[in-house]
Amino acid sequence: MTEKYPEQLSHLQKPDEKEIPGELQELFDKATDDQVRNWGFINNLFRVLPLNARQYKGFLDFKNSLFDEDHCYLSNVEKEMIGLVVSSTNGCTYCLTTHGDYLRGLTKDPVWVDKLCYNYRSAELNHRQKALCDFAYFLTAYPREITTEWVDRLREAGLNDHEILEASYIVGFFNYTNRWVAVIGPKPNDGHYSHNR
Repeated sequence: MTEKYPEQLSHLQKPDEKEIPGELQELFDKATDDQVRNWGFINNLFRVLPLNARQYKGFLDFKNSLFDEDHCYLSNVEKEMIGLVVSSTNGCTYCLTTHGDYLRGLTKDPVWVDKLCYNYRSAELNHRQKALCDFAYFLTAYPREITTEWVDRLREAGLNDHEILEASYIVGFFNYTNRWVAVIGPKPNDGHYSHNR
């Protein structure tokens, strides 16, 4: 049998497959099989997080609830755009690398995505996109100063309340991941740097 977690890919110890319940390993295998089909490789983070298998499943469930296009309100392009603004503000190289790759694949516009990663203000944004990016930046950089004024700003940009709540979840989700990714230090896949360019 091939070892599923053969490499040291973060500051933490490698997951031990013998410690992972079989039904959870099946779920994890499905996630990585999808990545191999879509990208040709497995995102390294998905070979680090099974260290705490049940918490990793909770992470996947939350992530899937936010990115299930059949039951969400914002487009995946908008959500990934928000994620890049948050990750750029936090300086999260890993998330910029992986989510930049994914957004390049969605938009087929690597220049626009690179501008979002460097400084979203340099990217060509419509009124709705700029409002979402401004919101993502402000809530990340100045969480103590956020007020309901932002709800009004987002409504003025054409977002409804479902979209505003989802945008808030997405900003929170990326801030959450950026912080623990910074601690564990996963190594970005080399493939992400050149993929979808």
